Amino acid sequence: MKIAVSSTGKELKSTVDQRFGRALFFVVIDTETEEFTVHDNSQNLNALQGAGIQSAKNVMDYGAKAVVTGNVGPKAFNTLQVAGIEIYIGASGTVREAVEAFKAGKLQKTGKASVDGHWI
Repeated sequence: MKIAVSSTGKELKSTVDQRFGRALFFVVIDTETEEFTVHDNSQNLNALQGAGIQSAKNVMDYGAKAVVTGNVGPKAFNTLQVAGIEIYIGASGTVREAVEAFKAGKLQKTGKASVDGHWI
């Protein structure tokens, strides 16, 4: 299964970005093979609005079936939910640690946004 992890950097040892829509990068990793790709999200970092929606669309385009992040806003949540992408919040530590927590079932699957819009 491919999952997208919000990240502050381009490596598995990078820290999980607590923001989804305004994350610096997305690391998309296949949980079975551990192969991964890195996608720059800087175009959404300073967006006045719509960062969550655009980031969610990008994650869909990357083929991810789940998102692992610290927090997710209402617009991103709604977009991901409509696309059938599962959302796991509360991730911390490195991307690798977040992936391991996901695989071990230790992350919280959310049924709602965890922060208000325009959270920075």
